[in-house]
Amino acid sequence: MRDVGKMMKQMQKLQNDMARMQEELRTERVEATAGGSVVRAVANGQGELLEITVDPSVVDPADVGMLQDLIVAAVREVQRAAKQRLEDRMRALTGGLPLPPGLI
Repeated sequence: MRDVGKMMKQMQKLQNDMARMQEELRTERVEATAGGSVVRAVANGQGELLEITVDPSVVDPADVGMLQDLIVAAVREVQRAAKQRLEDRMRALTGGLPLPPGLI
């Protein structure tokens, strides 16, 4: 019976640690660029997009499509980087134990 109690305490600690980690990720910043830093995207550690900046010197009204492509590329990269940071933190938190799909 002690093993069950010990396991429950460990699960509670893991839940608390995960909640703390989620809050930390909410305040962390991840940055990615595209087009040689023409477009910069900033997200928090949870992948929520916070900011997009575009170098005004490269804005060409005749080629809006290129700018749109660079924005999409920067957003995808910053979201990928944020997801990787989250996965790395979860792996460190759980000691590398596999987690059910969709947990993070």
